[in-house]
Amino acid sequence: MSLVPGTRLGPYEVLAKLGEGGMGEVYRARDTRLERDVAIKVLPPEFAADPDRLHRFEREARATAALNHPNILAIHDVGSHGGAPYLVEELLEGESLRARLQRGALSHRTVVELAVQICAGLAAAHEKGIIHRDLKPENLFITADGVVKILDFGLAKKDAAASPGLETEAATRGMPPGTQAGWVLGTVGYMSPEQVRGEPADARSDVFSLGCVLFEMVSGRRAFDRKTGIETLHAILNEGPPPLAARSGPVPSNLERTIRRCLEKRPADRFASAGDTLFALQSWLDSPSHASAAARPPEESIVVLPFDNLSPDPQDAYFADGLTEELIADLSKGGPCG
Repeated sequence: MSLVPGTRLGPYEVLAKLGEGGMGEVYRARDTRLERDVAIKVLPPEFAADPDRLHRFEREARATAALNHPNILAIHDVGSHGGAPYLVEELLEGESLRARLQRGALSHRTVVELAVQICAGLAAAHEKGIIHRDLKPENLFITADGVVKILDFGLAKKDAAASPGLETEAATRGMPPGTQAGWVLGTVGYMSPEQVRGEPADARSDVFSLGCVLFEMVSGRRAFDRKTGIETLHAILNEGPPPLAARSGPVPSNLERTIRRCLEKRPADRFASAGDTLFALQSWLDSPSHASAAARPPEESIVVLPFDNLSPDPQDAYFADGLTEELIADLSKGGPCG
C-alpha cells in the first residue's frame, strides 16, 4: 500500500514518499497539531498479516520507545491506517553512514568522533537491557549537523536470557538485502560469532558489530568480506580480520588495537560494553598528540620580499641582497631584528 500526498493518518498529512526503511515504507508527513514535519514508517497490510513481520515491527516500536538519547532515532507516536500499523519518527536530514562511506575516505579523527557517538547511543540501549543485533552502516545515520543516529531496532531483544536459539527462515523473510534466510537474525558481514552460531547475544555482540563498522570506516572495506554469505560466515567464525590499511594514511596503533579488540572471537576478550569502547575511543581523542593537533591554530608566517636597489650605482645591489638575507635570518630566530 503506497500512500499519496495528502493522505491523512490521524493528525498527520502525508507530503511525499522518502523510500524504504527496514520493513516499511517511509514518508515525510506534517504533524498538524504541533506544526512540524515528521517521518512515518508504514507496514503494508500484507506484511501486517504476517505474524513474524508484525512482531518485528512491534518490537522496533517498543525497543525504540523505551530509549531517549540524542544518538538514537526518536519515536513520537504509533497508529494504524487501513489495517496497516505505522510509526511516527523524528525526521532526519542528512545521509546514512553507507552513503557517506561511498563518497570517500574519512579521516581517523572523524572516524573516532562518529564512533564515540555510536557508542554513546549503544551504551544507552545496553543500560536498558536492549541489544540492537543489526548494527551496520545502513542503520547509522549522520545528520546535516554531524549527529549520529542509530536506526532500526527491529531485531533488538530485551536480554540475553530471553534470546531464542536458531531463528530460521520463518523469522527472516523480507529482511533487507544482506540478511540471509535460514540463519540467525542479523546481517551477514556484521554479525558476531555467537550470532552466527545461534547462541544468546549480549552487549558484547553489538561491540563486535561495531568493530566491523569501524574497520570499514577506516579501511573502506569489510573486515570479513568474502564471495558468498557462507564463506563470510565461516570467516567470522574462524578467521581474523586482514591488516588494517587505511585509505587516509597509516592507522595509529592504539586505534587499530581498539578495533581489533572489538573483533575478538570470544566475547570475553572484547570490551565488556559499548561504554568501555567509548572510553577507549575518547581516550584516543583526548591524548595530547591528537588534542593538541586539533586545537593548534594555523601557524602565522611572514613573507620577506627582496629589497630593490634604488641607488644609481648598480654595484650597491649587494647591500639590498644582504639586508634581505639578514632580515630573514633574524625573523627565523624569533628575536628582535637589527
